[in-house]
Amino acid sequence: MSQNRPYGLWDSPVGVRDVTDGIGLRTPTFDSDGRTLVWLERRGATSVLLCRTQGEVAPRELAAGHRIKTSVFYGGGEFTVGQGCLYFVDNGSRLYAQSLHGGPPRAITPDFGQPTAPALSADGRWLAYVHSDGGTDRIAVVDATGASWPQWLAEGADFYMQPTWHPRGRLLAWVEWDFPNMAWDGTRLMLADIRRSATSSPTVSNVRCIAGGNEISVFQPEFSPDGRWLAYASDEDGVASRLFLRDLSGADVSCLPVGDGGDDGGDVALPGWVQGLRSLAFSADSKHLYFTRSHNAMRRAFVCDLSTRAVQAVAALDDYTCVTHLAAAPRGNQIAVVAGSSTQPDRILALQGASQQSARLSVQARSGSESLPAEALSTPVAVQWLAADETAVHGLYYPPASTLFAAEGLPPLLVNIHGGPTSQADASYDAEVQYFATRGWAVLLVNHRGSTGYGRRYMTSLRGNWGVYDVEDAVGGARHLVDRGMADPDRLVISGGSAGGYTVLRALTLQPGFFRAGVCRYGISNLFGLSDTTHKFESRYNDLLLGPLPGAAARYRERSPIFAADAMRDPVILFQGTDDEVVPRAQSDAIVESLRQRGIAHEYHVYEGEGHGFRRPKTKQDYLRRVDAFLRRHVLFA
Repeated sequence: MSQNRPYGLWDSPVGVRDVTDGIGLRTPTFDSDGRTLVWLERRGATSVLLCRTQGEVAPRELAAGHRIKTSVFYGGGEFTVGQGCLYFVDNGSRLYAQSLHGGPPRAITPDFGQPTAPALSADGRWLAYVHSDGGTDRIAVVDATGASWPQWLAEGADFYMQPTWHPRGRLLAWVEWDFPNMAWDGTRLMLADIRRSATSSPTVSNVRCIAGGNEISVFQPEFSPDGRWLAYASDEDGVASRLFLRDLSGADVSCLPVGDGGDDGGDVALPGWVQGLRSLAFSADSKHLYFTRSHNAMRRAFVCDLSTRAVQAVAALDDYTCVTHLAAAPRGNQIAVVAGSSTQPDRILALQGASQQSARLSVQARSGSESLPAEALSTPVAVQWLAADETAVHGLYYPPASTLFAAEGLPPLLVNIHGGPTSQADASYDAEVQYFATRGWAVLLVNHRGSTGYGRRYMTSLRGNWGVYDVEDAVGGARHLVDRGMADPDRLVISGGSAGGYTVLRALTLQPGFFRAGVCRYGISNLFGLSDTTHKFESRYNDLLLGPLPGAAARYRERSPIFAADAMRDPVILFQGTDDEVVPRAQSDAIVESLRQRGIAHEYHVYEGEGHGFRRPKTKQDYLRRVDAFLRRHVLFA
């Protein structure tokens, strides 16, 4: 028998430490032997690299004493491995090499600029990588032993990512693009011939663009191990990101099928917020192409038989609704992924015989204790509602969940807005969502117009409409659930961070009284200030979302919450890090000063040493406790 207790006040099996103490699993990568797997684990504010060879009981830590971190974009691309050696970025500034069999790391590049996304040539002699000095980005190359000074291979574009070598070392491919585009707006896939000599670094010639353009996004070039094919993802049909295969012997290009549901706008590519992302990989024998694809906010794994072009789901991963960081072993028939679901925290999984129905699955690493039973957690339902322009808007609805408690009436609703704004809330394990759902809150993750994962048209619809469509879709999603008896209309809360925090502030100015309260993490209050102070990667982002300055100045002012702050009257709690270089503290200070002067109920919490996105467990714990107390006071007990 369930005990009757009001929504929001249930005892939960998910404590603050269950939310904050989990390990972030990233980028499983095979060594050339096909038997050794290296991956990155984010533990609070630090990251470590671990290595395990088949037959070993426990993993070994690599690069001990070094700070594994990159500083280009939002990070990523921290390491690669090959020929028995690890290559990693230390503290965002230097590339190091370390043998997988022992010995200390050694620096192979000078302390200049920011390297990221190292890629090792098949013979193990050269590392190509992305290099940035903060103002200029380029593709660089360095001797893998550090014996020579780094040389530039490609420059002139504003941004670069995903350099990759042909297996015989005769070609190099990469992705590049220019302002004002972001990595998902318009990119070019470049291919260059490599000239090698015994006495000097490689150079490039015959550099050509083979795919992409100003309104086409290309993602992750990947050569087949036999050297015949170049695969990549592209949205050149204007509908969704598909798989393409280029025959390097004749330059013929074909679009591959992507499985059931592939014609509804689901994307193969991931938005390139970070370096080092992977959503496709060839089998070692070049006969199969593995890939992941998003559909209804779930990213699943598939395999394409290149001889028949038949596609099937990777059966061993059917129980996982979010499969990422795909890697294939260079020998044998094995892949590795990071996989989880709404009720299953992430794992690193290795699949032997992955192209077969009888694939053998083994767990290499776990992100948490996995002590919570699935039945005690909330499982989301994909929901849709119509915007005013008749566009179907997407979201994930998490109902309140408990094996011990029940409540009468309708549950309070947390409407959560993802960052970006060009990002996506997916059906991965979200401990913070479970924290509230298991206390009796309903949670709606809004994938408003402009989100990725639903095709190019959906993503580009936010151009010129940021601050309008995201707010309309947040309100529309809440109304949709209220109309269907899935949420209490008098206890609606809007929450978000970064661009999601901007939507919170904008909604509270446009729709005062609709939401009972707001939760804002490092939200943007002044769009002019954001254009002046943010990092290079996003410095022209607003040109597409709002329009270039000075021509769009009136739109910037009209849509900046700070210039409409007098309309805010609902309680709001705000959080900010002192070291945030993306949305500086002044953005939050300004809106808080307006609230203070007008006596609007609010709380403001500033965390020393935190940046854009809180990393320290202590910070996250304090954040959760303060939000919980704030919502009790202003929503549940009001």
